This record gives sequence, structure tokens and C-alpha cells, in this order.
Amino acid sequence: MKTLVTGLIGLAVMVALALVPVLGPRILVQDLFKVLCLLVLALNWNLLAGFAGLVSVGQQAFVGVGAYVMFATTILWGWDPLAGVLVGGVVAMALSIPVAFFAFRLNGAYFAIGTWAVADIARLSFGQWRALGGGTGTALPRDATREMLGVDAVRELLGVSAAAAVDAMTYWLALLLASALLLGCWLFLRSRMGLGLQAVRDNPVAAQSVGVDPTRLKALVFLLTAFATGLCGALLFIQIGRISPDAAFSLLDWTAFVIFIVVIGGIGTLPGPIVGVLVFYGLQRLLSDYGTVYLIALGLIGIAVMLFARRGLWGGLIDRLGFDPLPLGHAAPQKSPRDIQEERP
Repeated sequence: MKTLVTGLIGLAVMVALALVPVLGPRILVQDLFKVLCLLVLALNWNLLAGFAGLVSVGQQAFVGVGAYVMFATTILWGWDPLAGVLVGGVVAMALSIPVAFFAFRLNGAYFAIGTWAVADIARLSFGQWRALGGGTGTALPRDATREMLGVDAVRELLGVSAAAAVDAMTYWLALLLASALLLGCWLFLRSRMGLGLQAVRDNPVAAQSVGVDPTRLKALVFLLTAFATGLCGALLFIQIGRISPDAAFSLLDWTAFVIFIVVIGGIGTLPGPIVGVLVFYGLQRLLSDYGTVYLIALGLIGIAVMLFARRGLWGGLIDRLGFDPLPLGHAAPQKSPRDIQEERP
């Protein structure tokens, strides 16, 4: 019953968010687009670190690869940018296979450093791609986004300019991606494989003793998060319109901020990234005019949460409520009176 109520509330929120391009100003659409993309990245990192125990600081590699592949298919081959988004996600997932082969041989801090090294190698490598501007980068052709599939229909529906229609399109796609990922994570984590993954996180030895294969589950999560991260990266840079190695593979924008969001929201909880991204957005709006003070405030808040609320804001809320509105586990089956009678000596 609690899960049903939570689901209905979530559905109502999604409907309200879907109406933002119709009722809200363009600046709000652009802001919420960035928030939704950060939520997608946070959900992926939370699944990776919070549930699979793979603390990566190199997820910007898949953001950059997805973005660069989308630019390549659009500029060099003349494809629709939306097709490039899908190809970018597939290529990012393909890249994650050799990365996993290397990184899975490392543990703990070595794994984190290894993923960061791979991301930096990718940044330097794509900086040599002269057809896409090399180290200085390049921009999407002006007509490429305005001629995307569906833009004309959105333009007629909303009665806005082509640029505003592109913003609405990318916003709806980001909302769809975030919603699908949130639902997919919940279903996966409540499935047999998801429960096995949480068992591996909590006690790898005990999980292996009952037949769970930790490497296979972690590899599956690594590949799926790379795919979704690549999609998000490509979608982000459609809206940004310009790419460079430093922007596409930014450690601060696509990994450090994401880690902050997950930690303050509640790592290892599904609603944690949602809470975290709302707090991050609020702090960004309040403190962004203060320059370095903004970054210092983020750091201090992150330290305070790690010291005094290690389960994050959502974990603290659960402790106060005494129940989880969005449980990931399954309740143990209740014994019937007949079973209890048979157990008695």
C-alpha cells in the first residue's frame, strides 16, 4: 500500500514536470533539464557505488564518449543528433567492456584511481581528434538541432521558436530517461539479481556461499550504467551545443558534483539521489553568485553530512519515520497457523 501511494505521488510529479515546457518560462526548462541530467548521472553512480560497491571517479569518461560520438555522427556523417545519442550510449557501453577488464582487477582506492586514469586517457585521446576541433573543440551546426526529428511538431504544438522547441525536446527526453532509469533501478533492485547484488555489497562471502556470482553482477551493472551515462552525456551536449575535451570529460561537473549529490542525499538508497539533486540545485541557485564561496559551502555541507548523517538526508528521514516509503527488499513470507503448529514439538 505504501509503495502504491509513493508510486502515485511520483506519477503526479512526473506529469507536473512534463507540463513545464507548456506552462513555464524557457529559463526554467533549461535549469530543470540540467537538474534531470544530474539526476540521471547520480542514479547511475549510486547504483554503481551504493549497490555494487564500485566507487568510480571516472564516470566522466562515458559522458565524454557519448557526447563526442553524437558530435561525430552529426558533423561527420550527417545523422540526426537523436540517432547520435543512441549510438553514443552504445559506444560508451562498448568502451566499458575493456575498461571493466582492466579496472575489475583493482580493489578499493586502486579501482577509483584506475577509473580516473582511464577517463583522463580518454580526454587526452579525444583531444587529438582534429576533425572535431582537437583540443579546442567544435560546435554543432546551427541547423542540426533545429532539424531534429520531432522539433517541428513541438514548435507547432507550443507556438515557440525553433531554439525553444529544441530545449523542450531535450527536456522531455531527459525527463523520460530519468523516469525510465528510476523505475528500472527499482525493478532491478527488487529482482532476484538486484537482491543478489545487495547481498554482495553487504557480505560478499555469504553471498557467494549461496550461489551469487559477484563479478558477473558487478560487470552487468558497470555496462548498464556506462550505457545510460553515455546517453545522458550525448543529450547534455545537444543542449549545450559546443564540445571540447575539458568540458566533455570534466571531473568536477560530471563526477565530483554527482558524488556530492549522492552522498548528501543518501548513498545506497534509491530516493537519495533525488533528495540530493534538489538540495544541490537549491544551493546552486542561492550561492552561485558568490564564486568560490559556493564551492566551499558545498564542501562543508558534504563533510557535515558524512560526519553527522552518514546515511544521508534520506537515510535520516527513514530513521525518523520508522519505515521506508520505497522499500527495495521483500518482506519475509508470513507463516500460516498450520506451519506454526507443525513446528511445535
